[in-house]
Amino acid sequence: MSRGGGKGPSLKDKLDGNELDLSLCDLNEVPVRELAALPKATVLDLSCNNLISLPSDFCSLMHLVKLDLSKNRLQQLPLDFGRLVNLQHLDLLNNRLVTLPVSFAQLKNLKWLDLKDNPLDPVLAKVAGDCLDEKQCKQAAVKVLQHMKAIQSEQDRQRQRKLQAEREMEKKREAEQRAKEAQERELRKREKAEEKERRRREYDAQKAAKQEVEKKTKKENVQTRKPASSSRPPQPPRHKHSWSRSVLRVLLVVLLCVLCTLATCKLTELQRQPLCVSVNTLYEDVLAALQNHKTLQNLLQQNSQQ
Repeated sequence: MSRGGGKGPSLKDKLDGNELDLSLCDLNEVPVRELAALPKATVLDLSCNNLISLPSDFCSLMHLVKLDLSKNRLQQLPLDFGRLVNLQHLDLLNNRLVTLPVSFAQLKNLKWLDLKDNPLDPVLAKVAGDCLDEKQCKQAAVKVLQHMKAIQSEQDRQRQRKLQAEREMEKKREAEQRAKEAQERELRKREKAEEKERRRREYDAQKAAKQEVEKKTKKENVQTRKPASSSRPPQPPRHKHSWSRSVLRVLLVVLLCVLCTLATCKLTELQRQPLCVSVNTLYEDVLAALQNHKTLQNLLQQNSQQ
């Protein structure tokens, strides 16, 4: 074994029973592979070296029961340090540790712990207390394990709450997505119904327009086949109307002439002329006939009343 973590054939020679002393070897790193090849070395002393950190595969040395890492420059332990489940005795005196990994709570067999002379978090330092004798170091192991288990439980609860929150958020997103999809489906359905109704109205309008055109065309065809005068009420022939008016005019003229002649024959000196005498005689005969006709009507009326 050489300085700086170099390998050498003497590592096996350093094994004394189940104890392997690698203290004061000026190590910068831990020879994990060589240590893994020595499962009998359940007690490992790495104190008084220049170790700043432990490699992650160091936690594969699950055969370790007692481990001394005091008086190094360790700033942190591997996150899976709790894999060293057989560890019972742990010395971390005089390092640069501030916190411990949460997996530390898995060291269920740990019975002795020394964390003195580390810049520990105030809460952790208060929990660990002093390790001035065997009793205090054992109490430190118990209290630190309880503390780390509480932290682990709280982290587990937080993780569960976070997981639950994520699940609820996922459910909420899924519900929102389903609602959105349902809304989109409803919108598409409504648009489809509106489009169908629009097409139906257009169809009805086109059908009505077509029927109107057909009706108009049919009416025009009927009107074309019938005479133009058939649509108007019958009117009397113009020649008959004109003939009636002509006859009426002639009668009026004759009547006027008769009246004039009668007036001339009655009122002028011409009444003694033969023509006027005939006219006056005719006039008197007509009046007498009319009077006789009126008297006869009165008699007939009286007889009918009796």
